[in-house]
Amino acid sequence: MTHDRRRLDIYVRSVTATGLVLLAVLVADAGRDGLLGELGVWMFAGYVLLGELLSIRVRRGSEQVEVTTSCAFSFALLLTLGPAPAAIAQVAGSLVADVVRRKPLTKAAFNVAQYTLSLAVAGLVLAVTTDLPRAGAGFRLDDLAGVIAAAGTFFLLNFALLAVVIALLHGVTLRETVVRNVGFQARTDAVVLAMSPIVVAVAERNLLLIPLLALPMWAVYRSARVSFENERLVDVLRTKADETEHRALHDALTDLPNRTLFNQRLAAAIDAASSSGTLVAVMLMDLDRFKEINDTLGHKNGDLLLQKVAARLTALFREGDTIARFGGDEFAVLLPSIGSAATATDVARRIETALEAPFPVDDMHLEVGASIGIALFPEHGGDGDTLLQRADVAMYSAKAGHSSHELYSAERDGYSARRLTLVGELRNAIDNRELTVHYQPKASLQTGRIDSVEALVRWQHPTRGMLFPDEFIPIAEHTGLIRGLTLAVMELALRDLRDLAGDGLTPAVAVNLSTHNLLDRHFDEQVTQLLRRWNVDPSRVLLEITEGSIMADPTRAMAILSALTDAGMEISIDDFGTGYSSLAYLSQLPVSEVKIDKSFVMQMADNASDAVIVRSVIDLGHNLGLRVVAEGVEDAASWHQLARLGCNSAQGYLLSRPVSAPALRSLLHELRGGFRPVAPAEASRLRVVGGGTGDVAQ
Repeated sequence: MTHDRRRLDIYVRSVTATGLVLLAVLVADAGRDGLLGELGVWMFAGYVLLGELLSIRVRRGSEQVEVTTSCAFSFALLLTLGPAPAAIAQVAGSLVADVVRRKPLTKAAFNVAQYTLSLAVAGLVLAVTTDLPRAGAGFRLDDLAGVIAAAGTFFLLNFALLAVVIALLHGVTLRETVVRNVGFQARTDAVVLAMSPIVVAVAERNLLLIPLLALPMWAVYRSARVSFENERLVDVLRTKADETEHRALHDALTDLPNRTLFNQRLAAAIDAASSSGTLVAVMLMDLDRFKEINDTLGHKNGDLLLQKVAARLTALFREGDTIARFGGDEFAVLLPSIGSAATATDVARRIETALEAPFPVDDMHLEVGASIGIALFPEHGGDGDTLLQRADVAMYSAKAGHSSHELYSAERDGYSARRLTLVGELRNAIDNRELTVHYQPKASLQTGRIDSVEALVRWQHPTRGMLFPDEFIPIAEHTGLIRGLTLAVMELALRDLRDLAGDGLTPAVAVNLSTHNLLDRHFDEQVTQLLRRWNVDPSRVLLEITEGSIMADPTRAMAILSALTDAGMEISIDDFGTGYSSLAYLSQLPVSEVKIDKSFVMQMADNASDAVIVRSVIDLGHNLGLRVVAEGVEDAASWHQLARLGCNSAQGYLLSRPVSAPALRSLLHELRGGFRPVAPAEASRLRVVGGGTGDVAQ
């Protein structure tokens, strides 16, 4: 590179010196001939300057290149007055333009020399092939060949002098430089030089008409600028379209293909395999222990872990294979052409091996496993939806059997058939208002009064009897039915609140929200519409959320929660204490209440650590100005201990199991004076008021 730089310096100095000496000779000749006083020379020099300053930007592939029109005027001078005036005009205009643009002196001097040499040699060719310039006479047909030869000479020498600089500067061969640039340069210079005869014709008519050339030149300039801007705009739009398409088909966190792109590739793989007779393997996998990591270490570390898992998985596969992220910790794999099921199971083992090494995340080393379900085309299904469903069944079989991977088996598909049937039935149950709501009271630990109740959904299935949330809520979450289900529960709860108010009973009601609700930008509007429909004061509605539902998209969740609280509702964090990152987000959320998870409360008497956690959460909540509710209160000792610790309210079997709306009415009337812990036998009687069973929240 140092050698090329030295050669470049020698070359530039040599060309510059030669050109400047030649320029001095040409200027002397022009002075002797009286040409330096010609108005036309300096008028043309002005146009050369304009051509240099008003360069036209055009595109060459992805590059932006500037083209000047100055040579049209200097070459016209060459044809009419000879090389000396042409060189003087070109050099004067070029030098002024370089000074205006603050180009280094060495570059400006080289440009002067380059133009001088090119015009001088072109003038020599013109003199040899024609008798131009001839005074007082126009062009003849027999001048055409000589003019073209002179123009070609001007172009070739001008291009060659610059090409050597480019080659030496970039450390490439002269041949590479010529091949890359000569075509484009020849086309643009040909257009510019072809304008010279027009300039000559106008000048011969009357020099005063030359300014009129500004109009067509300006038109060329403007049209080129508009064309360039249009091309740039097209490129910008094309780039944005490509980016939009990429975002639509890829997961934002890991940049892996998403479900949409995976399904497209799966359909194409099935079509190809149908013709070739090969197998297609589909794998669904989710990460073991990921929820525990995400809840404990927070959303940020969970995201970092997912990105590292995605990178490690990507390295395992062939170019034609697809690894996709469907959301959360769920990934999918497509092997579009395999020879046997053994190949797919071998790949599953490779995935397991790849995940064995811990993942370094924020100075920690985290371990995760995977449960993988495998389905094959055509053995297990003839279309993408069926293959994904059956890979899902196989994945659940792997989880149930505590194995890392399972190949789909029809004999083990009973659970899947039941789930798929429940999806359709649950949709009908929501649409046809077949769901019911039971209520579990929360009472003040100071007064014993029931101040609110939690709405817990139940499904009275026509053939399977009473179904509790753990049987259908996961299905609703997985299929997107949870949004409609939450609104259905909300409407039933508001209807029952209105009816209770007719008896002078005014408890607040708590409704559990899902992650999907906090990602639904219309949810707050739908809730306020229901409040107006049932004429319920928003202050009587408490919305329970979990930390995990916030962490899915904190920004959007915060916007929805703020809109709900602005409308007058309150927010409660359910199962508080099970995720350490709750402490970081609690002060930022528009929260009125925290609920201590029952896993701590129920062991409080026997486990000192749990008792410390309960006391710490109560103190934390009060320091932040929040109410604190304890879940899972099942005995009088826990009730009294929580009261001594300053906990505000209690919820649990000691007070009541979840009960139907009519049973709740009776319970509220019965406990108007407040609840007091009683002997075990009497507490047992209270727990079964209304015949409600099960304490599984939505």
